Amino acid sequence: MRLIHAALPALLLTGIAGALIAQPGKPDPAAISGGTYKADAGHTLVKWEVDHLGFTPYFGIFGDVTGTLQFDPKNPGAAKVDVTIPVSKVTTASTGLTAHLLKPAEGGKPADFFGASPADARFVSTNVAVDGQSATITGNLTLNGVTKPVTLAAKFYGAGMGMGNKENVGFTATGAIKRSEFGMKFLVPMVSDDVKLEIVAAFVK
Repeated sequence: MRLIHAALPALLLTGIAGALIAQPGKPDPAAISGGTYKADAGHTLVKWEVDHLGFTPYFGIFGDVTGTLQFDPKNPGAAKVDVTIPVSKVTTASTGLTAHLLKPAEGGKPADFFGASPADARFVSTNVAVDGQSATITGNLTLNGVTKPVTLAAKFYGAGMGMGNKENVGFTATGAIKRSEFGMKFLVPMVSDDVKLEIVAAFVK
């Protein structure tokens, strides 16, 4: 009995701590009330990946994404996404490569990649086809002054009440583009034309 009584405070504290650190978000669509949500710029990321000379994949990230999601849980197929991606804030693990991505055009030639002070990219959905907790999102991506249709395979990740007692909802998505179609042909095909996209999208109501 003494051992039980001695252990009770620790057990109680463990239970309280567990309750305090429980994750507020869950993969439960019922937690989505619907309406207009704003992109959480600090937790929305776009990862891009290319093949580097056939030796290794190489990736970088865009962050500070802004925009909106309009979502009605009773009619998810009517969802609309409109997000803006600040290309000028692209980041990689190499300061030299990051600088090259933003290197200005020289000698009357086009820039190798984005060039100096590139315009923001923007994705605007045109159709959402829902299948359970997954969806195929078709939209127009404007990047480097070129607009092309892009299709994303999206999945619902979680929803719930987050910091500040605000409703949060999150998704993941994958897709691909050809960089040459957006005016970036430098070193194709040594550095792959195909660019894989992995997206983490967080929205707050």
